[in-house]
Amino acid sequence: MRRLTILLGLVLMCLGIAPVHADTANATIQVVAAENFWGSLVSQLGGSRVSVVSIVSDPNADPHEYESNADTAKAFTTANYVILNGAGYDSWADKLLSAGTNTNRKVLNVADLLGKKDGDNPHFWYNPDYVNRVIARMEGDLISIDPSDTEYYKEQYAALQKTLAPYQNRIASIKNQFGGTPIACTESICVYPAASLGLNLVSPAEFMDAVDEGNDPPVQSVVKFEGLIKDKKMQVLVYNEQTVTPITETIKKMAGGAGIPVVGITETIQPPDASFQDWMNGELMALENALNAKALGQ
Repeated sequence: MRRLTILLGLVLMCLGIAPVHADTANATIQVVAAENFWGSLVSQLGGSRVSVVSIVSDPNADPHEYESNADTAKAFTTANYVILNGAGYDSWADKLLSAGTNTNRKVLNVADLLGKKDGDNPHFWYNPDYVNRVIARMEGDLISIDPSDTEYYKEQYAALQKTLAPYQNRIASIKNQFGGTPIACTESICVYPAASLGLNLVSPAEFMDAVDEGNDPPVQSVVKFEGLIKDKKMQVLVYNEQTVTPITETIKKMAGGAGIPVVGITETIQPPDASFQDWMNGELMALENALNAKALGQ
């Protein structure tokens, strides 16, 4: 058995893959996050005790179209902790997990945590209540992997909660001031934030869902959307900058031409080196400014 263990270790070394050990008490926890928004949060929770690789972070790419490669597969193989969004958003990661043999690896599937399934709206990071549930589980998972640093992770968790407060307070402020205001969006990424902000999302669900799934929206949904713009039935158009299609560009231009402010948002943290909370707060500030300008007739 000892010879077999040594031989296996040599084989893995030759392949450039280090074997993963369950004992991380004196080692940095290797974390892989399928997307950089979850990666930012776990990096802040883990601090100096973790090394985080975020796979999807390209500001110029549609996250739905990501394709894994050899480097990604290697990162999954050597990780102690893997975080997936789930609900079909990162199905490429499911394939890498099922192909691996690392039984020591802990996995957090956010959709499973939230009781969601394939076909449900997967943009969970835009729901502040979901974010709080996810970071609580992350804290518990890190403690489970590295119990000797329990107090450190608790301190990191408390510090993260404090830095998340400004963006969460801004949500409450916008809801208090603009609750019920009609807005539209080119994609279903807006469903969760609109609900949290108390805004009335008037764009056709069929249009938003089709764009999210990479399909052409039904003709009737396009006609309805264009009618909402012509009749100025919205105060702001929110535009997903990472799922750009000819029809979403047309909608964006129509809104601008009708004097409707357009606010861009993204699916991954932009710029990639920003923190999750700074990214979220920046997008909320842009939306708040647009709502204020519209209310003042500017």
